[in-house]
Amino acid sequence: MEVTTKGVKGSQLKNMIIKRLYFNKAMSCAGLSELFDKSIPSIAKAINELMHEGFVVEQGYAPSSGGRRPLMYSVKSSAMHILAIALDQLTARIQMFDLLNNPVADMLTFELKLLNNPDALPKLVEEINSYIAHSGISKDKIAGIGIGMPGFINITEGINYTYLDAGGQSLTAYLTSKTGIATYIDNDSSLIALAEQKFGIAKAQQEVMVINLGWGIGLGMIVNGKLFRGHNGFAGELSHIPLSEDGSLCECGKRGCLEAEASLLVVARKAIEGIKKGRVTSLKYNEEDHSKLIGDALLDAANNGDQFAIELLSDAGYKIGKAIAILIHIMNPAIIVLSGRGAKVAKILTAPMQQALHKYCIPRLAAGTELLVSELGFDAELIGAAVLVMENFDRVVKTKAVKAAKSAAA
Repeated sequence: MEVTTKGVKGSQLKNMIIKRLYFNKAMSCAGLSELFDKSIPSIAKAINELMHEGFVVEQGYAPSSGGRRPLMYSVKSSAMHILAIALDQLTARIQMFDLLNNPVADMLTFELKLLNNPDALPKLVEEINSYIAHSGISKDKIAGIGIGMPGFINITEGINYTYLDAGGQSLTAYLTSKTGIATYIDNDSSLIALAEQKFGIAKAQQEVMVINLGWGIGLGMIVNGKLFRGHNGFAGELSHIPLSEDGSLCECGKRGCLEAEASLLVVARKAIEGIKKGRVTSLKYNEEDHSKLIGDALLDAANNGDQFAIELLSDAGYKIGKAIAILIHIMNPAIIVLSGRGAKVAKILTAPMQQALHKYCIPRLAAGTELLVSELGFDAELIGAAVLVMENFDRVVKTKAVKAAKSAAA
């Protein structure tokens, strides 16, 4: 399937403006001129062309600061759309957004086991194409597909070394060819960190560690205002910090990893063991249920005061806090954000985390780090997947979108 990936008609500057307005919501010609080191007339010319093409609209005047109020511009939300996909080890979520990150179609959620499942990639392609077809949105109006997923990911080559083998070829190239839409992939925890920095509680922060509390325990690191990936792009494997020498066996083959001791999947399995042993709890389990169902139910039960669920999460929170103490000693971050699926029970987790920090962290270091709970929560990965598309917007954009935007503006 042929895919056109050229910039918006006219100039690279217009692509840069659209991208910046997506992240900043609204800016003036003077602000864009200073940001891009371009003359105000050249910015104004590009803005006028983008307005004519249906990408940009006037937003009104900025609040008065004593002088003449500048006219502000923003992206037109319906000019294009972004298909965001969030994968974990067990489930996929697909959501279509406009350029203001508002959902424009119902979210699709379906089971998609990634580990040792050769059918996972064909299933994903099938669901993506079906979702687009049922959304009623033309592919010409989709700026790109962004996918967050667990695993060791080479974003330059577009390969996930852990899951979704595309027969040795680039996963991004494979998905692009199968959908006809430019596709980008990145590690789920990295995208969650980007979402928190661009649109979340860590907006505009320079030194942030974002903990992805999911079936595993991921880490996205913002260092000097940018996503830190490390030498090979695999930085942030907090899950595999060893907490003990003789702990449970982890999927990585090592013993005592944080993930094997405190991930939500492990907590769910401990809940199942407790139920079988007769622990008093509101949680129910039968042999047909899998760990994900129990895990989701456990979060709700804990928030409703179930003591067994709270006990399990408190134990996990303490162990995560011990790992965070190591992270603080190494990175000395200003902010640590608890995000992802587990943000739903962050109020339960934070007390034992703080207890572990008091025990294991040097007070002077711990005092300089603020522990915050995400406001994006479980939506963070989807928002991050949309951010991924727009991060690439000034480099690769489909020209067909220009025609579609003009048609919508007519």
